[in-house]
Amino acid sequence: MREIAQILAALDAGEIESFLGQLLTDTEQEMIRRRWELVRLLHAGVPQRDIAAKLSMSLCKVTRGARELKRPDSLFRKILEQDCRAEAENTRSEDGVQA
Repeated sequence: MREIAQILAALDAGEIESFLGQLLTDTEQEMIRRRWELVRLLHAGVPQRDIAAKLSMSLCKVTRGARELKRPDSLFRKILEQDCRAEAENTRSEDGVQA
């Protein structure tokens, strides 16, 4: 995994998307998209059972995502919180409000 992480770190977003598209099958890509969606839904407070039903996933997979979000050093949570802050800043600047 370290080698792939180093490769990805050297690429821009478009290149990462192309690289992953060439590396992974359509099914694998969809599986990753759904896993990330479940993490985003958990972070938004959607109940685990609702996520499992919506994404047609086992509750075990959803629980695993929840466990990762609860870890003190959760990279998922760090990324999602940064994304939320950036989104809030963009909304304020679109509304003409300065922070």
